[in-house]
Amino acid sequence: MMIAYLTNQVDQTFFRDINWCRDNGIIEYKTALAKMERLVKAIRQGNAPETVWLLEHPPVYTAGTSANNSDLLKPNRFPVYHIGRGGQFTYHGPGQRIAYVILDLKRRRLNVRTYVHALEEWLIQALKQLGVQGERRDSRIGIWVRRIDLGDPIREEKLAAIGVRVQRWVTLHGFALNVSPDLSHFDGIVPCGISNHRVTSLTDLGVPVKMSEVDEVLVDAFNKVF
Repeated sequence: MMIAYLTNQVDQTFFRDINWCRDNGIIEYKTALAKMERLVKAIRQGNAPETVWLLEHPPVYTAGTSANNSDLLKPNRFPVYHIGRGGQFTYHGPGQRIAYVILDLKRRRLNVRTYVHALEEWLIQALKQLGVQGERRDSRIGIWVRRIDLGDPIREEKLAAIGVRVQRWVTLHGFALNVSPDLSHFDGIVPCGISNHRVTSLTDLGVPVKMSEVDEVLVDAFNKVF
């Protein structure tokens, strides 16, 4: 597994305790879960730095602790994983930037609510650098955009999903930002239990961007928010 460290546009003094990792390949979901569990244990024991891991997965559906089985519309389409993060059903696949964020909330003096709010703000600030206005909604966790590009500012679509888990104040999972995934793959579930809003991507919004460019703005925005 090839791991590359992101150093561009990073304040090394601020990030001296943050381990930024990027995988350029497609990482199996079970492999990522196992690595996250090892990292959480090591961070809790003081044997590893806080880590942000940027990667992509092969197509999978994942179910959080609030998932309703009826929201899995095509159970045989892709592998399904029932995991311990919050939230409902979501999709992961190529063209989606996954960020697994493994931080010590006790050290940072954050509770779960303020942490999720910070994740949302992180995405909003990163998207702003790409010319996209991401917004949060009190009743719907994640990042949403208005389809002004289609002449329909009332229409809202989901651009990024957030799902977290906390073990003894150390966080697991994080967010999935749709860069250029196959949006038809979301048809096998009711994403996050929301049936009256569609899912979109940066490509669908007319913002063709390389994954490396997305990574750069994510690193820069993390510095501003956290």
